[in-house]
Amino acid sequence: MPTVEELYRNYGILADATEQVGQIRRQAIKELPQFATGENLPRVADILTQLLQTDDSAEFNLVNNALLSIFKMDAKGTLGGLFSQILQGEDIVRERAIKFLSTKLKTLPDEVLTKEVEELILTESKKVLEDVTGEEFVLFMKILSGLKSLQTVSGRQQLVELVAEQADLEQTFNPSDPDCVDRLLQCTRQAVPLFSKNVHSTRFVTYFCEQVLPNLSSLTTPVEGLDIQLEVLKLLAEMSSFCGDMEKLETNLRKLFDKLLEYMPLPPEEAENGENAGNEEPKLQFSYVECLLYSFHQLGRKLPDFLTAKLNAEKLKDFKIRLQYFARGLQVYIRQLRLALQGKTGEALKTDENKIKVVALKITNNINVLIKDLFHIPPSYKSTVTLSWKPVQKVELGQKRASEDTTSGSPPKKSSAGPKRDARQIYNPPSGKYSSNLSNFNYERSLQGK
Repeated sequence: MPTVEELYRNYGILADATEQVGQIRRQAIKELPQFATGENLPRVADILTQLLQTDDSAEFNLVNNALLSIFKMDAKGTLGGLFSQILQGEDIVRERAIKFLSTKLKTLPDEVLTKEVEELILTESKKVLEDVTGEEFVLFMKILSGLKSLQTVSGRQQLVELVAEQADLEQTFNPSDPDCVDRLLQCTRQAVPLFSKNVHSTRFVTYFCEQVLPNLSSLTTPVEGLDIQLEVLKLLAEMSSFCGDMEKLETNLRKLFDKLLEYMPLPPEEAENGENAGNEEPKLQFSYVECLLYSFHQLGRKLPDFLTAKLNAEKLKDFKIRLQYFARGLQVYIRQLRLALQGKTGEALKTDENKIKVVALKITNNINVLIKDLFHIPPSYKSTVTLSWKPVQKVELGQKRASEDTTSGSPPKKSSAGPKRDARQIYNPPSGKYSSNLSNFNYERSLQGK
């Protein structure tokens, strides 16, 4: 197979006349598709893929157009050339070939992207996924989730299994390894939009309950400013809505319940004069509790007698005391938030300060609804809330929740941690956590973290 240098030499491109080189190169690129016939087409596709490394924007556009041109002649042959370079080419060529697939495939007509072509894309992608960076993995999930043949329930399930394999869910979780933590988060983010009432999240939820929750306080991340614990709890909450039949439901529900108790403190002891005996009252971690309470509420529906039949009387009494204490602080906070937002509409609600207040009100209202459910005798699991960081879905009565496509469209730069290659993906949490000291429920202070 001719190399790029050999191709240029054949066209006289290595001449000393620098000004002529660019023109000759561009002319050569324009004419290359003419040679893309029969067994030559994969070779031409391979050469054009190598040419994606050019830094000349005009030349780069010509290469893209030439690749699209031969794609329409023979999609399978063109894919052969592209994937050959993705698997064996230089890093810059690999990066740009993946970006080409992620941006250009969706522009091709159905008569080009046939079922057989899509099957080839899936087969070749699986080979690449054996060794990818985090950012490459995101791009390949974008490519695969856009294929028509994978829009079915069985197709989505196949993608979930691909993600689960990348996440190494069969391996013991290592909370002190930042790459291990990042890989799990990265993969879970790609899986979440695929879950539905027919494509269950059970395997991921089970792994989070068994492996991640017990190690929540030990999680490490190289990303400065990221609340890694809250990030994990948000993902668990989103997945819990689509959990199917769980093999060890009671055991995992108990682990979730125990973790919830850690963020729902008992009221401080009172001294004889009626004042707090301690120096300060516990801080309420509203964002953490929203996630944990929502997850418990979702899984609790599958074992509705957990609180009444699976816990002893003392444990249940302790839980009710914690709920009551949290609910009292919650009501004070909700009143202050409503007062702060009263009369504000339109542009006034778009300031950073008021955006934070709106999100805080969503969080506290959600917790309030869920606590009310658990105060029923027996506890109820019927209420439905939209997680504070998710957009409100306009759905028909009885419909639960539409999944949202959150796959990233950023270009691969081989700089992020992925399932196997070494670089790391930067995460941006949608919102922060909200904490408050009940002894002085000042609004501004209550938005600060612990």
